[in-house]
Amino acid sequence: MPVETNVQVWQDAVQTLSKELNEPKWLHELRLNAVSQVETLELPKPDKTKIVKWNFTSFTHELVDNKVVASLDALPEGIQSLIEKDVENVIVQENGDTTFSKVSETLAKQGVIFTDLKTAVQEHGDLLQKYLFKDVVDSTENRLTAINAALMAGGVFVYVPKNVEVELPLQAVFAQNQADGGLFNHVVIVAEDNSSVTYVENYASTGEKASLANIIAEVHVGANARVSFGAVDNLDDQVTSYIVRRGHVARDGRLEWALGLMNNGDTVSENSTHLIGDGSTADTKSVTVGTGKQKQNITTTVYHHGKNSDGQILKHGVMKEAASVIFNGISKIEHGATKSNGEQTERILMLSEKARGDANPILLIDEDDVTAGHAASVGRIDPLQMFYLMSRGISRHEAERLVIHGFLAPVVNELPIESVKERLREAIERKVK
Repeated sequence: MPVETNVQVWQDAVQTLSKELNEPKWLHELRLNAVSQVETLELPKPDKTKIVKWNFTSFTHELVDNKVVASLDALPEGIQSLIEKDVENVIVQENGDTTFSKVSETLAKQGVIFTDLKTAVQEHGDLLQKYLFKDVVDSTENRLTAINAALMAGGVFVYVPKNVEVELPLQAVFAQNQADGGLFNHVVIVAEDNSSVTYVENYASTGEKASLANIIAEVHVGANARVSFGAVDNLDDQVTSYIVRRGHVARDGRLEWALGLMNNGDTVSENSTHLIGDGSTADTKSVTVGTGKQKQNITTTVYHHGKNSDGQILKHGVMKEAASVIFNGISKIEHGATKSNGEQTERILMLSEKARGDANPILLIDEDDVTAGHAASVGRIDPLQMFYLMSRGISRHEAERLVIHGFLAPVVNELPIESVKERLREAIERKVK
């Protein structure tokens, strides 16, 4: 059904969705509470970017019953190319509906849960309820988080018990191919004390021109646990994206973010980590390439609450043609977070006169006994660099391509997840070829 910002239409959509998914009372009430506030809540306000006229509410919303396939070979080629060879644990969804799932018996024996959100509601509802829209993201924080809470259908739930190390990565592929469709995904990852897991997700447009994507990920890292979260976003140029990825990290825990923000449409991306416990660590690395008239606002924040916490932010972006990007990096050291360290670097390379970039490193420090630093640069390709390459018989286009790869390499090469590196290099190549 077409959905507009009308209370009755929103409520009808929620009632239909909740009924078709046979959801428990607690989730049904969460949806209704969110939808009742959609009209009164404000849009998020990313710094230096006006998104009032962006399309976040005009879309077709209906549950799509896709055909479930028995093997990877039966998936569309565009999806197959995103999946690692010999993968042991993967979930594939198209328009929020699971079309393929492969989870090894080893995970089940370890007590690990890796399943789509719909199954998690039915089979692990009590556990999911403890984490979904609890501490990391508020369902009524703004209009877009409320829409996600009201209409979320796709997504996955990952739960790793105490003292369990998941050796092989878990992969999720989220494809969007519904004409004028909206994608409403929610990912919840829980790593209990002394556990570890690597999770990789890919977003891709594979068919009809979709409309928008509203994506939220919540990550809970227990004491002395480690989570590596990798993502490559590559949605179509007509898709307006709102992406929130957040985490809470307990004592001596570590959360690594490796984010390839390669969407082709206008995008607001917010990535934040709260270092709650003493000795907790966040390491965020992200890259983007903007093309056409694309507008992006990419904000990365690390909040230091615990003593001896360490937060690292590294972002590189390349803007082509008339694309623009705002890089906001925020290191917030709270009072009492002594001996903490916050470092960040943002760099933007502009390849044309119409391209625009703005890097804003911000340090907010409410404690004396800490260390913090930042670096930022915005500039164009060095003409001497181009001259040097072209003087050796390389075309301007190829020289530009080499410069882009070289500029992004310091971030890409440092990503902790090998598969994310490869998918990201491929996405970069598609944008610069």
